[in-house]
Amino acid sequence: MTNLQASRTALAGEGYRWLSAAASVAVGAGFFSLWFWLLPRWLGFSVEMAGAARWRWLAGVPSVLAFAVALRCVWDFGWTGRGTPAPVAPPQRLVVVGFYRYVRNPMYLGFAAGWIGLWVIFGHPHPRLIAAVAAIALAVHLFVLFYEEPTLREKFGAPYEEYCRNVRRWWPRLPAREQRR
Repeated sequence: MTNLQASRTALAGEGYRWLSAAASVAVGAGFFSLWFWLLPRWLGFSVEMAGAARWRWLAGVPSVLAFAVALRCVWDFGWTGRGTPAPVAPPQRLVVVGFYRYVRNPMYLGFAAGWIGLWVIFGHPHPRLIAAVAAIALAVHLFVLFYEEPTLREKFGAPYEEYCRNVRRWWPRLPAREQRR
């Protein structure tokens, strides 16, 4: 392979990396749109600013940070994994960078913590909603156990097995697992 061919191959690889990162962000934006535009309307969330309700806005800080974690994970899926969070276009490489060094499912945890913050802000702890959230959490857990993890084991083999041995599914491990270079 000549130097020119090698340069073209490297540029094509880098272009694909940007394309996959952009696709991942687009899919992530779709998820965020669903969470921020449709669900609050369906759940009847409204903003209260009187009395003690104004203190609820303090929950916005951890909520924004949690959603930032999820957004960073979306980026890592595209940039490092060369795929998206959507099962129809999954990452082609095992993603063990960023928050994935601490916990195997930081995107789910980021969304969950972000939504808990929004729940505090909007103040709707209705028992039916709590039951629905518990059912969704169970469904996500079962999806991870019976679809995601077996699929990742099949796709990535021994590296994924090692990752599972070193990084917990739901509870962050501190300090983070260091990557081998």
